Amino acid sequence: MKLKFNYDLIAIGSGAAGSAAALMATGAGLRVALVEADKWGGSAINYSDVPFSALFHATHLLDQSITGAKFGISSTNLRYNYPTLNNWKNIAMRRAGADSKKSFENAGITCLHGFAHFLSPYEISVGPQRISAKKFLIATGSEMIDTGIKIPENLSYLTPDSILQLVRPPKTLFIAGAGSTGCELAQYFAELGTKVLIADIAGRLLPREDEEVGQVFDDIFNRLGIKVLTQSRVVSLEKDSISKKVVFLRGGQEKSVRIDEILLCTGSTPATDFGLENAGVKFTNTGIKVEKNMQTSVKHIYAAGDVIGGTDSSTEKSVLESGIAMSHMINHSKEVVNYSGLTRITRTWPSIATIGATEDDCLRHDRKVKKVIVPLATAQVSNTSDFRDGFVKIITDRSNKIIGATIIAPQAGIMAQELALAIRYEMTPRDIANTPHIASDWGEVIRIACRRLA
Repeated sequence: MKLKFNYDLIAIGSGAAGSAAALMATGAGLRVALVEADKWGGSAINYSDVPFSALFHATHLLDQSITGAKFGISSTNLRYNYPTLNNWKNIAMRRAGADSKKSFENAGITCLHGFAHFLSPYEISVGPQRISAKKFLIATGSEMIDTGIKIPENLSYLTPDSILQLVRPPKTLFIAGAGSTGCELAQYFAELGTKVLIADIAGRLLPREDEEVGQVFDDIFNRLGIKVLTQSRVVSLEKDSISKKVVFLRGGQEKSVRIDEILLCTGSTPATDFGLENAGVKFTNTGIKVEKNMQTSVKHIYAAGDVIGGTDSSTEKSVLESGIAMSHMINHSKEVVNYSGLTRITRTWPSIATIGATEDDCLRHDRKVKKVIVPLATAQVSNTSDFRDGFVKIITDRSNKIIGATIIAPQAGIMAQELALAIRYEMTPRDIANTPHIASDWGEVIRIACRRLA
């Protein structure tokens, strides 16, 4: 007897992976439902990529204007209006489709708001409703990790999802976690005049990146007046009648600081608490287990994005994985996911792009490599823009193919595309060095770096 299903595909989560899958499936003529428990469009549009980019663009513009006197630009009366900044953020989010299901419905997708819970391998509940599908794409993303920090019930603290809802910048801000998000927000609020302290248990800023990256931002943060507390573990948060207090361990000693607001950027963990055991899907606390075609242990159920875990978390990775899942699901393709050339971006000023392997990755795997680091000051554009904070670092393997790169530059994200292509298609530094580059732009630093490795 042939089973009857409500839908051909149910995608759980409307973020980068889930929305891409739903749109691809409905475009192929399938009956599709999209389930979302929070805001339509997911984290990137509502909480991170879009709002962060909109606000950081504005504050970097402010910082550049303030330092523009050397170019003959007067900034004596320059100031910002925080409500207007927030309004600009909201405009950018609205343009991107934040918290709007209209585009999905216009594409013919059934939108269901609520928490999905597997009842069996082919059926889920969404509130009181029970629905079934031939196939599923799980894209529930991640949730804030348990920090182990003692926090009293009556003490409020901020997360990356909530901090941009503040009606005014705090006078003082303590950030626990000096990874990408922590450093982005530290610079943002420092440029608005907030006194920022940022702490991490690691020995440097941005510990996932190579050591040189942390060194550059140590200098930048120092100029901005940001106090950096490395090798510091936050133990507890406390509150009295006047202010909040952060208690932390540093150098074996317990220390504390009084602060107006506290931001926890201590990482996230895959969101897997929705009845996966009822569907027979294998998972651990590090995420759902998937094959290279994004199939889970149950053949008709796929997963993509942060819910499968891994060291990298990005919109780009989620979209890549979702595309592979749908290609296999719809077209029975034998294509498997290829992370070669995958880039992650940190939206500081200058921005940081990491493409492929880092030197630390190679050292951990005892991989023999060659590298070169070329400061931005090598390029002519550094002189014309008076900008010197940053570098291009390129790594090659034994066969002299490019396997990784790190860029710190005003246009790091744009510059990264050339090297992502080079890594994905196993090009050598000579291939890049022999390609004409615009001599008066930042891409020239990449050519110089490749020439030194050719």
